[in-house]
This record gives sequence, structure tokens and C-alpha cells, in this order.
Amino acid sequence: MNGIRAAGRLPLLAIAMWLAQPAYATDYPARPIRMIVPFGPGTGSDVLGRVLAQKLSQQLAQSVVIDNRPGASGAMGTDLVAHSSPDGYTLTLATNATLVTYPLLSPQTAVYRADKDFTPVSYFARTSMLMLTANLPGNPKSIGELISMIKSKPIPFASNGAGTIGHLVTEAFLLNSNAKATHIAYKGSGQSHTDVLRGEVVFMTDTPAAAMANVRAGRFRPLAVTGDSRVEALPDVPTFEESGIKDMNLYAWWGIFGPPAMPREVIRRLDAEVRLAMQASDFKARLRSLELQEFVMPPEKYSSFITGELAYWQKFLQRTGIRLDP
Repeated sequence: MNGIRAAGRLPLLAIAMWLAQPAYATDYPARPIRMIVPFGPGTGSDVLGRVLAQKLSQQLAQSVVIDNRPGASGAMGTDLVAHSSPDGYTLTLATNATLVTYPLLSPQTAVYRADKDFTPVSYFARTSMLMLTANLPGNPKSIGELISMIKSKPIPFASNGAGTIGHLVTEAFLLNSNAKATHIAYKGSGQSHTDVLRGEVVFMTDTPAAAMANVRAGRFRPLAVTGDSRVEALPDVPTFEESGIKDMNLYAWWGIFGPPAMPREVIRRLDAEVRLAMQASDFKARLRSLELQEFVMPPEKYSSFITGELAYWQKFLQRTGIRLDP
């Protein structure tokens, strides 16, 4: 009898929950939102996250608080969001490095999957990657000269760390050029830039934002940029495609992600607010100052975009054999 009564109450409970969802979305956000940045204060992602958080706080009339959780190349903070309550009050500033490539490179450390353990909320920024050498005698002046140098003698290339987007983009260039070079991983751009500028390492790939000061000072010589168009700040630097290297339409990107099973109304609200922030002239100017491009796509393509990213990098890593785990 008790079972029959309980069963009879189930439809009413389901209706009540369904009716409560719009009210929930209307009230959102009723308290501060925590945005986890899985890197330390002062990093590029941290700066970008704070710029976005400030705009969202103004628009929502509710605080969006940055919570820096560095560790394990961003995996620690990112994993925290995967296991948080799906109420829209815990989000992460995600990158393709933390969400896609690092879990594929180090599945023992990053045990989450982008397509199963997160909800894509909104994408908003991306950057091309810039291949660089020092402006020194004997260094290549074009991608063609670099390939000839690589194929004529063993040379090293630098990165800001094994498994970073800069490292993987360089490996993609080598794969697509049928060339090989020795990877030297550094702990950050400070050390890697210093050794490239000294001529101790021949070339590397980094973001335009990280390299621009040395480019403008004439110390770095940019050879090519990834992506389907030239960088606005460097109109004379060709794309890899223009330089004869295919399949280099690669970017570092940033987006807002939450835990799985977030309410649809909350996702739509947050996505709309991010898009509104991107329309503000001061936000656009801030993106340009960081050498970033706007990155917008229809929300219905979010999941398929992640699926495509995972498929590309998984195939790439299988072909190259690159891994971080023992």
C-alpha cells in the first residue's frame, strides 16, 4: 500500500520539479558565482578570467569571484569543477590545454573527460600561435629556411613545458613538414625565451601576447602564425598555410565550462551574459591588448566542437607517440 501511494506521488513530484525550473533560472544568480582559474595569479588565463569576471559581475549584479587553483598543469582546479554541484555557482575558465590535450597526454593525472564530465557554457577568446626564432645571424628568415636547417643538421626547439599548446603546435609543424628536431622543455616562457634569444635554442612556438614585446623590440623574428588568417598586430607574418605547411589551423582557446547536468536555463543565461560582455567596447579593447581574438559559435555546436577537438588531438598524439605519463 505504501508503495502504491509512493508511486502515485511520483508524477506530482516530477511536475513540481519541472515547474520549479523556470523559477530557479529566474532567480539565478542569487549568490556569488565562483569561477575557478586552474592557474596561478598573474598568468595569462588569470588576467583574462578577471577581465571577464568583472564584466559579468556588473551585468549580473552579483559577484563573480576568481578562485585560483593551480596544480598538475591545470588538472587539479579543473577536476574540482567536474565534481561540483551543477547549480551554476561553480564554473571554470577552461582552455584546450586543461580540458582536451592534457587529459589525453596524462590520463593518470587528469582522470576527467571534456565530453562527459563538463557542460560547455560559452566560448569567448582564442589566439593563434606564433613560431619564433631569435633575430641573430645564421638563424632562419622563413619557414622554408627553418625546414632546410632542420633537415640539414640536428637542432633543438624550446617550449614552455612538455604538453603545452606551444609544444604540441611545434610537433604538428614537424610532423607536417616530415622533419625532426629535439624538444627542450622549460618551466615557463621566461627561461625558454631567454635561451632562444641567446641562440642556445633555435626556435619555439608561443602566443603572440607572450612574444610581442620581444618582437616589437626586434629581438624575436616571427616566422609564421597558425590559424586561417594573419594576426592583426603582425600583418607581414604569413600563416603556415601561406608558407606551404598544411593542417596548421590550430589555436589556443578559452571558454567557460561547468559540471555536467547543469540546468538548461542557467546555461543559456550565462552564455547570453558572456556574449553581452563580448559586445562591450572596453572588453573588445582588452582582448586586443592581450593579442586575443573573439571566439564565438552557436551554442548548439559546443558539444560537437569538443568532440572534434578530442578526435583531432587523440589522433595526433597516437601518430607522434607523445605522452606525459610514464
